[in-house]
Amino acid sequence: MRIAFSFIPGLVLALTAGTAAAKIPVHTFSIVARDSVTGDLGVAVQSHYFAVGPVVPWTEPGVGAVATQSLVEVAYGPRGLALMKGGKSAPEALAELVKADSGRGGRQVAMVDTRGRVAAYSGPKCIAAAGHEVGAQFSVQANLMANERVWPAMARAYRAANGDLAERMLQALEAAQKEGGDIRGQQSAAMVIVRGTASDRPWADRILDLRIDDSPHPIEELRRLVTAWRAYRWVDRGDSAVTAGNLEAARLAYAEGARLAPDNMEIVFWEAVGLFSVGQEDAALPLFRQVFQRERQWVQLVPRLAGPVGLLPNDPAKLKKITDQDSRGKAMKLH
Repeated sequence: MRIAFSFIPGLVLALTAGTAAAKIPVHTFSIVARDSVTGDLGVAVQSHYFAVGPVVPWTEPGVGAVATQSLVEVAYGPRGLALMKGGKSAPEALAELVKADSGRGGRQVAMVDTRGRVAAYSGPKCIAAAGHEVGAQFSVQANLMANERVWPAMARAYRAANGDLAERMLQALEAAQKEGGDIRGQQSAAMVIVRGTASDRPWADRILDLRIDDSPHPIEELRRLVTAWRAYRWVDRGDSAVTAGNLEAARLAYAEGARLAPDNMEIVFWEAVGLFSVGQEDAALPLFRQVFQRERQWVQLVPRLAGPVGLLPNDPAKLKKITDQDSRGKAMKLH
């Protein structure tokens, strides 16, 4: 089936009014997916379009995920989620919206719900090369592509990939680009992942939300940010382990975070703070030294973490042990 996707803020009004703006070719390739193990739901997208993130991907914890593109009707996102939240399956929600849409010929939309039911639609007016492929709990779709091999390559890559949902969706985007991608080139990308079951902590249910609005290599940048996201998740686990008194688990978690982001001295600094604060001074001091050798400004933060803040002991002798790790200058005078 021939199809195409485009996304333009304000295009909904243009389409409704029937103006020439509705014929502006805008395209992208995307994936919607549900992780069969965790139940997490996600969308990932790349386009030669500025800031694709606010337009194409739509998700809601415990509800589903939607990608709306081509001659885009952005309302497919929130309306699709509302229908699924009301009890419709992804295929039922998409069919209802497409049937009511007089501009459906130019739409390209995919949806997945919390049970892994998937639906996709590519209208006959989508710009070639355009199409979609639906698989087990995922769908890939693309329009205005360099060739018709792009979305099948995405499907193959997603099926073959290992790792978490972010990794598998990333590999799908990378496969699309390797196969030729958007005929116009690259510009922006986005990825959103939410939990398949909503809780009373909505901030925790939105697992990942990353956007690259304007870059010559947005997928590469997205991979860099996903790696940083993973690193900070390990740091969070380390902090939780310190709080729970599980120092070995904390050490392993901090080490993994530092491995993923070896040039990020903030991660190493807070690892050192966490260890020092629970009496693991011998393990913490070399880490402080590593940080201070790379970025001396962290020395100034040390005394500020004592006193009422309570992140380091309110003990001048102990704080001096830390600041003495600044081998390039005199130890700070602590007050």
